[in-house]
Amino acid sequence: MRVLVVGCGNSGMEMCLDLCEHGAMPFMSVRSGVHVLPREMFGASTFGIAMKLLRWLPIKMVDRLLLLVARMVLGDTEKHGLRRPKLGPLEIKNVTGKSPVLDVGAWSFIKSGNIKIVPEVESFTGSNGVRFVNGDEMAFDSVIFATGYRSNVPCWLKDDGELFTEDGKAKAEQPSDDDRWRGPNGLYRVGFSGQGLLGAGADALRAAADIAGRWQAEVAAAVAGAKVSSASV
Repeated sequence: MRVLVVGCGNSGMEMCLDLCEHGAMPFMSVRSGVHVLPREMFGASTFGIAMKLLRWLPIKMVDRLLLLVARMVLGDTEKHGLRRPKLGPLEIKNVTGKSPVLDVGAWSFIKSGNIKIVPEVESFTGSNGVRFVNGDEMAFDSVIFATGYRSNVPCWLKDDGELFTEDGKAKAEQPSDDDRWRGPNGLYRVGFSGQGLLGAGADALRAAADIAGRWQAEVAAAVAGAKVSSASV
């Protein structure tokens, strides 16, 4: 079957890989730039290495190192239709929440031409036709949308829109507010900043520190109260 996969994120890449390995002819529609990184660097997880480097180096420097190694391992992705964004992989993740692609095998099929890169979809024509933004038209047996998702928290948490936006992100009192993880009445909103696993990890550390601080304050107050009672007796 000729299958069009719309989207070039991790899900889209892995779908194309599965299709290719099971005898289909996958075409991947790419709308914007994407960072493709090797799943492992120097025998360790690329994500793990990035997290460790961020403890000591600024994010832009870590991005440069990741892209340098990616170029050495994968080559020039733009030659095969996957242009890289201007922002680095971690910086764009931090700003937009869009994750870089960690290659699990699809890249070799893209280079060999078994997975074909096509432009953004403009419209569907007829029963099985697709028109792309460059004017080309092709016919497909199936179309798979790998265009992302959004949180459904607003569907079940009835907060009158005070805590979350319509697309499921935590609301901030100010646009530059970094305290999105902290909600009222002891509610913590971990992982709803739109910054992916990196943001969720940072939120979790802040929430844990806040819980510990509150507990220590309560214990200190209880101890002080007990001392006062003993002194009175």
